[in-house]
Amino acid sequence: MAVSVDKVYKTVLFILNKEQRGYVTPAEFNSVAEQVQFQIFESYFPDGNQQYRKDQTNSQNDTEFFDMFKDISYKLHPFEEEVPFTYSAVTDGFSQTTPVVDVLYKIGEVISNYTDVNPIINSTTQLVSKAEFNKISRSKLTAPDNKNPLFFTTNTTGNLLLKVTPTPNTITVNALVTPTPPNWGFTIGGLGQYVYNANASTNFELDVSEQSLLILEILKYFGIVINDPTIIQAASQEAQQMEINEKS
Repeated sequence: MAVSVDKVYKTVLFILNKEQRGYVTPAEFNSVAEQVQFQIFESYFPDGNQQYRKDQTNSQNDTEFFDMFKDISYKLHPFEEEVPFTYSAVTDGFSQTTPVVDVLYKIGEVISNYTDVNPIINSTTQLVSKAEFNKISRSKLTAPDNKNPLFFTTNTTGNLLLKVTPTPNTITVNALVTPTPPNWGFTIGGLGQYVYNANASTNFELDVSEQSLLILEILKYFGIVINDPTIIQAASQEAQQMEINEKS
């Protein structure tokens, strides 16, 4: 479940107003919100790595709903996609199919599909460096084949390129994509005020459990540090109640 960009923005405005810290325009908020969302997204990887090490030493709690490694993995699920790649004879490699909607963050499992052989072969493809690729390919004992293909990554004209050997008919790429930037969209009201427009807005793509953290981190950019997260929850409820009162 995503986090409402409207709820976060209005809570931020409410707290800034109470602290007499001025006003933040939608453009300022959207810019900071994008940065904070990506900052939290990137934090999952070192956090997940730390929790994985705890699993290996049997010090991690594996009780359902209290497994931190699972919790972090769950938060990444919305960003896991099967991303289409297309082969080009010009570059002799696979590049992300255009139009590119999502920006790749990390490539996961790559499957090479050899459909012109009988039976069809679908092989997990190992990622190696270009130097390793050249070294392995030169050896008769380790040379890649349809059952043990290799690939390395490079780029052409700024686009990611996957070089796979032997060249398959198609590849299936599982990857993580970056979160879509949040946007608080609006129309201009009769008094020149900003009026929230849900149709022109994009919510945060982070899990709803990150709402308080999002607000805390956004406030830091505007010079307010809150050490007690319960203040955020109370402020959020107050801001929501004020909005209801204004509409009634």
